[in-house]
Amino acid sequence: MYLHDAIEKRSAPVRALLIGAGKFGSMFLSQVPTTPGLEVAIIADLRPDAARDACRIVGWTEEQIAATTFTDDALSAMATGEIDVVIEATGHPAAGIAHASAAIEAGRHIVMVNVEADALAGPLLAERARAAGVVYSLAYGDQPALIAEMVDWARCCGFTVTAAGKGTKYMPHYHASTPDTVWDNYGLTPEQAREAGMNPKMFNSFLDGTKSALEMAAVANACDLAVPEAGLAFPPCGMDDLAHVLRPRSKGGVLEKDGMVEVVSSMERDGREVAKDLRWGVYVVIEAPTDYAAACFRQYGMNTDASGQYSAMYKPFHLIGLELGISVLSAALLDQSTGSTREWRGDVVAVAKRDLKAGEMLDGEGGATVWGKLMPAATSLKTGALPIGLAQDAPLIRDVAAGDVIGWADVRIADGIRAAQVRREMERAYA
Repeated sequence: MYLHDAIEKRSAPVRALLIGAGKFGSMFLSQVPTTPGLEVAIIADLRPDAARDACRIVGWTEEQIAATTFTDDALSAMATGEIDVVIEATGHPAAGIAHASAAIEAGRHIVMVNVEADALAGPLLAERARAAGVVYSLAYGDQPALIAEMVDWARCCGFTVTAAGKGTKYMPHYHASTPDTVWDNYGLTPEQAREAGMNPKMFNSFLDGTKSALEMAAVANACDLAVPEAGLAFPPCGMDDLAHVLRPRSKGGVLEKDGMVEVVSSMERDGREVAKDLRWGVYVVIEAPTDYAAACFRQYGMNTDASGQYSAMYKPFHLIGLELGISVLSAALLDQSTGSTREWRGDVVAVAKRDLKAGEMLDGEGGATVWGKLMPAATSLKTGALPIGLAQDAPLIRDVAAGDVIGWADVRIADGIRAAQVRREMERAYA
């Protein structure tokens, strides 16, 4: 209600630059014509004609398309005086760092749909944004921002946050999935996937655990939550069992301690579907601070563990780009983020999917050579682990066994790569 009031009080629309008109960007564009006080003035995409087609597909009129600037030069576009907010939705970590850095330097608020870039260097980018007096925000509608909102709600109500996270479809063997095998795990044929325009590498990132790791790193870094030492466990768990499963081991749950991120699986380890799964949703598990509060949990029908002390709130669905306008308007009208990186708690590192030989080229997120594992940032720093965001087109200089974490010392990173330089700068700052 307060955000809608701010829209009505503003005389001119909020003007946005969207970088990347893929699935997330297209879903956002579909809502723009019906969102009061919001205008996408410029759309930057490597294929401007494809971006125009995306606008037609989602229902824009030819008049609306004609009134919008389309370009393949995002850096020049954000330097114009027409823009209030930049939306980075490319999904490419190096591009995301470049675009976010340029937006901050130009004094533009930045909404970071690009969780890959946020996991790679978000703490440093967010600190630069704060110093420049602009908003650096997670993207509402995507799971990290929705989780951050629930964590904020819980803490403002006086509850201890025991766990926070999301659901996904997970089986242990998915870590070895490749773009050639991914559709078998989705129950699709390659032909069906091609007809639907599904990118095998992108969908493989969701399946092999990388995307979950990236999103949980974003949540940990934005919400001051801990990261499991051994990586995400993906325990099978439905909505009714969140408070029972996601509590500390000392209380009968699976967590190392209170205050952790975790992803729950919609499948049992034997392949059966979990009852009332949370595959598309997000959750927060809370602990009652007093016996009186615990009694209220029971009186108002909350789903608790056997002790009655732990309960959970959850949203069973998220609408990704359809909800993104909340972030854009919050940044421009309220100078507020919908979740923002505050510190470096979690990192996502490259792990070999199979035995790899010196001379092989790593193919990055969603590829056939590596998957991204969530790791405490302190451990990543100490061990010299290679972030998944820099594992694209990186040649190995030594053999790495299947299941081993790949280190900076195992690859050759070409000189002059801006994303690597920014990452190294962040490592020095947080060391």
